[in-house]
Amino acid sequence: MAGGFYISKTVAAVCLVGAAGALAVIIGLSVLYAQEKSKNVELLPTTAGPSTTTPSGPKEPWDYYRLPKTLSPVRYNITLRPRLTPNTDGLYVFTGHSQVLFRCVTETDLILIHANKLDFTKFDGFLAKLSMDGDTAPTLKKTWLEAPTQYLVIQLNKPLQPGKFYKLYTEFVGELSDDLGGFYRSEYFEDNVKKIVATTQMQPTDARKAFPCFDEPAMKAVFHMTLIHPQGTVALSNSINYDPVNITVNGESLIETSFEPTEIMSTYLLAFVVCDFAYIGTNPDAGVLIRIWARRKAIEEGQGNYALAKTGPILAFFENYYNSSYPLKKSDQIALPDFSAGAMENWGLITYRETALLYNPGVSSNGDKEWVATVISHELAHMWFGNLVTMRWWNDLWLNEGFATYVSYLGADYAEPDWNMKDLIVLNEIVGVMRVDASAYSHPLSSKEEEVLKPDQINQLFDSITYSKGAAVLRMLSDFITETVFSKGLHTYLEEFAYNTTSYKDLWKHLQMAVDKAGVALPHSVEVIMNRWTLQMGFPVVTINTQTGKITQEHFLLDPDSVVDTPSQFNYEWFVPVTWIKTGGSEQQYWLLNKEDTNTDLVLGASDWLVANVNMTGFYRVNYDETNWERLIARLTLNHQEIPVINRAQIIDDAFNLAKANIIETTLALRMTTFLNKEVEYMPWETARRNLNYFFLMFDRSELYGPMQAYIKKQVTPLFHYFRDLTENWTKIPEKHTDQYNQINAISLACSSGVESCRELTSGWFKEWMNNPAVNSIDANLKSTVYCNAIAAGGKAQWDFAWEMYKNATIASEAEKLMYALSCTQEPWLLNRYLQYCLDPEKIRKQDVSYTFIYIGRNPVGQPLAWDFIRANWLYILNEYGRGTISIGSIINGLTERFSTEYEYKQLELFKKEVEAILGSAAGIFDPVLERTKANMKWVALNKKPLSDWLSSQTSGM
Repeated sequence: MAGGFYISKTVAAVCLVGAAGALAVIIGLSVLYAQEKSKNVELLPTTAGPSTTTPSGPKEPWDYYRLPKTLSPVRYNITLRPRLTPNTDGLYVFTGHSQVLFRCVTETDLILIHANKLDFTKFDGFLAKLSMDGDTAPTLKKTWLEAPTQYLVIQLNKPLQPGKFYKLYTEFVGELSDDLGGFYRSEYFEDNVKKIVATTQMQPTDARKAFPCFDEPAMKAVFHMTLIHPQGTVALSNSINYDPVNITVNGESLIETSFEPTEIMSTYLLAFVVCDFAYIGTNPDAGVLIRIWARRKAIEEGQGNYALAKTGPILAFFENYYNSSYPLKKSDQIALPDFSAGAMENWGLITYRETALLYNPGVSSNGDKEWVATVISHELAHMWFGNLVTMRWWNDLWLNEGFATYVSYLGADYAEPDWNMKDLIVLNEIVGVMRVDASAYSHPLSSKEEEVLKPDQINQLFDSITYSKGAAVLRMLSDFITETVFSKGLHTYLEEFAYNTTSYKDLWKHLQMAVDKAGVALPHSVEVIMNRWTLQMGFPVVTINTQTGKITQEHFLLDPDSVVDTPSQFNYEWFVPVTWIKTGGSEQQYWLLNKEDTNTDLVLGASDWLVANVNMTGFYRVNYDETNWERLIARLTLNHQEIPVINRAQIIDDAFNLAKANIIETTLALRMTTFLNKEVEYMPWETARRNLNYFFLMFDRSELYGPMQAYIKKQVTPLFHYFRDLTENWTKIPEKHTDQYNQINAISLACSSGVESCRELTSGWFKEWMNNPAVNSIDANLKSTVYCNAIAAGGKAQWDFAWEMYKNATIASEAEKLMYALSCTQEPWLLNRYLQYCLDPEKIRKQDVSYTFIYIGRNPVGQPLAWDFIRANWLYILNEYGRGTISIGSIINGLTERFSTEYEYKQLELFKKEVEAILGSAAGIFDPVLERTKANMKWVALNKKPLSDWLSSQTSGM
C-alpha cells in the first residue's frame, strides 16, 4: 500500500486560521492537514478482523489463520461481471466463476482456499467442482465456509497426490459494496448523473472477497482475467487487454474483455476496474505504454497531464537505480473518487485517490504537486521492490513500504530536482515518526511470523513505524554504506529473487555482498548492525560531553516514567553511526558500539561549537553538555546560517523532545527558537511550529494562551514582512519550492497571532471570491490558509459559501482544502452541523470521515463537540464505516491530543471500558493515548510556571 498513511508528507498545505483563540487551530490543524495527505501515502481499508472464537480442544486445520503448505497455486482463470445498477433488493452485486490450477505438494484430503463474503449457493446448490487433466479427481465429500478464518473448506473422499495438478472450479455471487475493500463500487456525479465505478483494493487480505484464492503473498501465481461489463464502459486490469467482444447475456448487450496473462505475482497485487473514464497516454510504439485514467472531465481539464509527464522520467530513474528494466508492457494509473488508501501498487494498474494522481495548475497547490510526484514515485518503486520481489509474509511489510517510502524521495528528486526532496524527507517522514517511536507502546519494525496471523493483526502493521521509520533506517543504512553500494546490492537482490518471495535477511545478504565488493569498512556486518534497528523498537538519545569527549546512549522515551514491557534481546542498545561537524570543520564519523565510550575528537576548543547527526541521517536524538547548548544558542543568534539548515531544524526538534522527556529544561528548548526572527528558511520554521503546537494544545484553554500568542507574533512578524516584500505585496509566487511552503507558515501564524493587516488580507481575499464565485483569484498555495482564516473570522455566510463550493468542487484537491477549512469555524452550532454531515455519505465520502472528525477535534471549540459526538454515535460509526483499527485509532488519537487533566483521563478509561468488548484486541489503541494523557498531566504540572515566567520575560513591553 502506497503512500504512508499516517505521518506528514507534503506540508504544502500548512494552513490556517486567525481568530481569537485559534492559534492552536492554525498549528494543530495544519499538521493534521499535512498528515491527511500521507500517509503516508496510504489510508487503510477498514476490514473487520475475524472472530477470535475457536473450538475447544485440538484445532482443526481450518481453525488456523495461515494456509497449510500442502497446495501451491499455479494459475487462475477468473471471470467477473459487476452490476453497475442495483438489484430489486437495492444491492449492487457481482457474479463470477473462477478456476484455479494448483499442485499438490504433500498428500492431503483437504482443500483450504480463502473466501470471504462470497455466496456459493446461488448456482444449483453446489459450492465447487474439482477436476484434473487425464485422470479422475477425488470427489467432494463435504464443503462449507469457515467464517472466522475466511476459508472455503473442501473435504475429499480420497487424498490428493503429491506432484499432481488439479483444477478447482467455483461459481459465486458477491456484493459490490461501498466498503472500499475487495471488489467494491465507487460513486460520483458527472453532469448531475450518478455514475458507478467497479474497482478493487486487495491489500492486504481482500482478494478473497472477489474470488476464492490462496490469499497469501508467497502463494504467487499467473492470473487470466475476463470482465463482462456494460456497453459504454471500459475494463482495465494488470495486463494489456485483448480486443473486447460484444456478447449478449439474457437479452442484454454487454462487452467481454479478456486480458493477457499476468506475470507470476501475489493475489494482493491483482486489480481490475470497470468505468467510463477517459485517459491520456504515451505513444504505444515508444516502449512502455503509460496511461493516466480519470473521470472524463478531469482528463479534459488536463488534471492528468502532470502525472503523465513525470511517470516516464521516474520509471527511467528506477530502471537505472535498480539496473533492471521495467518488467511489464504497460503502466496504467487510475484516479478513483473513492479509495481507502493514498494509492496501491497493483502491478501494471496502480490505483490512486484523486488527490494523489491529479493536479490542476492554478487550482492545485505546490504541495498538491509534490504529493502527486512522491506518491507516483512510491508506487513505481514498488514495481520492482514488492511486486517483482515480494516479502514472504506480512511481518516483513516494513521492508516493502519503508523502502518504497525512502526511494520515493529519490525518484521525486530526479523528477523535480529544484525541490530539495532529499532534505524534505526529514520533515515529512523522520521527525514525526520519532515521536511515535518514543512511546512505550511502539513496536519493532520486524515481527515474528507467528505474531502476525489474523487480518486485523496484518492491518495494524500499516502504520507510521512501517512506512516512515522503515524509510529512516534504510536512509541511514544507505548513508553509511553509500548510495552507490546500496543501489548495487539492490540490483543483485532483485536479480536473484525476481518473481519470488524473500525475507529481510536476503536483502541484508546482498547488501553485505556489495559492501564487501566495494571495501566499505563497517564495525559489524550489515545484518548485525541493522538487527539493532529493526528487531527492537525505539531509538537512542546520544549524549555528547564536549568538555570530556564522553559519549553515551540510552533508549529515548518521551515519558521517562513509562514502563517498557517489550523485551529486547539487545537490551535497547544500538550500533550508532555518529556524525558531527565543529566550527569551520568538515564532517567526521564514529561508531558508538556500547552504552558509553570516550572520543577525544569530540572535545571542543574554547570558542568552538559542535553539531552531531549531520543532516539528520542517523535515526537518533542528540543531547549535549550545557556548554555546547549555550554555544549553539549563541551561534544561532549571531549567525544562524553557519549551521546547516537541516541541523538548525534538528537542533530545535531535539531540544523540544529532550525537554518533553525532562532531560533538559523546557526554557532551554524555547531559547532555541529566539533566532527565528532572523530565519527565513522553511525547515527550521516548520519544525518550531510543530513543536510549539504542543504548548498550544496544553495551554490554549488557559491564561498562558495570550503570552504564547504574543511571543509567536514577535517572532513571525519579520517573516511575514519578508514574504510580503519577496512577493511584492503578495502579488507574486515565491520561486523556491520551500519558500512557497514557508509563505504559508508566515501568513497562517501571523494571522493567528494578530500581526497587523494579516487577517484583513485573508478575509478580503475570501470576500472577493464570495462576491464573484466563478472567479477564485486566491493563490493556490494559500487557499487552505485563506479559507481557514476567513471561515474562523466569519460566520454562517462564510461557512455556507464554503460548503456550497465544496459540494460543487470538481477537483479533488480543492474539495479537500474546503473540507478541512470548514472545520475552522468558531461557531459551535456550525461544527455540530458538520459532525452530523459526517454520517451522511452523500455529504462526506466514507474515505474522508475519519479526517473530518479529527479536523473538527483539532479546533479548540470543536474538540469537546467531536469527542461527545463520537462517543454518542460509536456503534453506528463502527457498523457503517467498518472496524479497521487504524482509522479508529486515528480518531481516538486525534480527538484526545489536548487531554491533560485527571477528568479527561477518567473519561478515556470509561470509554475504553465501554467499547473494549466490541473492539476486542483493537481496544489496545487506547493504551498509548492513556499513556500520553498521563504524560501530559505531569508535563503541564511541571512546566506551567517556568513557561509563564519565560514568556513574560520575552514579551514584556509588547
